[in-house]
Amino acid sequence: MTVSTPGLSGFRRAGALAAAALAAVTLGVVPGGQAEAAASTLPIGDADLTEVRTSTTLASGVTLTRIERGTEPAPADQINTTTRGPWVVNVLTIDPRRARGHLKATYGPDLSQVEKTTDLVRASGALAGVNASFFTFTASQQYPGDPVGLGLYGGKLFSEPTTDPAEVNFIVDANSNRALTGKLTWSGSVRNRRTNATLPLEFINHPPVIPADCAALTDQTRCDVPGDVAQFTPEFGAATPAGAGVEVVLNRLNCVVRTATTRGTTLAAGQTSLQATGKDAVALLGVAGKGCVDRDSALTDQHGRKLALRPGLFGVNGRYPLTADGQIVVPDGAPGDSFFARNPRTIAGTTRDGKIVLATIDGRQSTSVGTTLAETAAVAQALGMSDAINLDGGGSTAMAAAGALVSHPSGAERAVGDALVYVAGRYRSGN
Repeated sequence: MTVSTPGLSGFRRAGALAAAALAAVTLGVVPGGQAEAAASTLPIGDADLTEVRTSTTLASGVTLTRIERGTEPAPADQINTTTRGPWVVNVLTIDPRRARGHLKATYGPDLSQVEKTTDLVRASGALAGVNASFFTFTASQQYPGDPVGLGLYGGKLFSEPTTDPAEVNFIVDANSNRALTGKLTWSGSVRNRRTNATLPLEFINHPPVIPADCAALTDQTRCDVPGDVAQFTPEFGAATPAGAGVEVVLNRLNCVVRTATTRGTTLAAGQTSLQATGKDAVALLGVAGKGCVDRDSALTDQHGRKLALRPGLFGVNGRYPLTADGQIVVPDGAPGDSFFARNPRTIAGTTRDGKIVLATIDGRQSTSVGTTLAETAAVAQALGMSDAINLDGGGSTAMAAAGALVSHPSGAERAVGDALVYVAGRYRSGN
């Protein structure tokens, strides 16, 4: 255990290792404050605060560091304003040059439901992990685990990135433990092989919405208001979403095996389905009601370059970049926007020499007050993260190691949509 006082130590630029491994993804740099050398203490709160760091080697190339900054509990009415802290930060660092395991994303038994981070770590046989993507969450929702943005698992795209400009993605190749942050976009369509009629897809594994003007129509083919078109895979859940609309089931060859004018079915292995609501129900029947189709699905970076999907590629979604190419790039939040205020936080990023860093910041407690988005970026920069993003936080923030929580959630540990987990041994497709 070491007790630190304010000071600076340099960190080494060793080339774009991650960029070489994932050359198809490029990072968009947002203008902002220039990053300085990694600080030995966290640049949050008053400069005279005592900071205690405890580091443990979990495995070759994998370390867990606990940082406690400030010693006195915060008064309950000053959690959002105090400059005395305290702050508790847990940092998992993976060095690809020495690590013998692999980092990947996992979502549990199916995509539509939620699991606690500790359970996802245990079920994966993982050494450690953190919560990852933003997800539907609302308890009243039938499919709370549905990712709100990118969900890429083992080279298979099970949730498309949104068009929300705030979404940013963390991509990792489990074969090499090289990672990048960046903004991905997606396009998809189906085309009838015989007629060449084409229909754009809007979602992957996301329940389509019935237009409000046609909510009373059980037969959506009578609706003249555009609805949604979505593709579903067996990984979504035990059954596809049920309700009014049209559903077309395709086999492994993308040929139609059945069509229904209501939605909701069980998919066999290798099958996919297409669902449509509103006016798009008629369009789906016209394009894919019979025969065979070709499906197009493309992930691209902000420069329009395609990301080739391959086994071992994983990706999760976050909201807002924190650092990019050594610069702090976090935007200013609107006054009163609680998202930008102090909260528990989860961070994913990379250092200039290719290490992967996952960190959690406990918050909303007198024993750890949490960080604003700007403070979170400062923490990421001080931890040496040249490129970092803000993953889901708040009540979702959790880090587990050796099957137990090492962070302290602001309430009972929340079930989440997916997690980033470090597993011993080389990555093998399907594990």
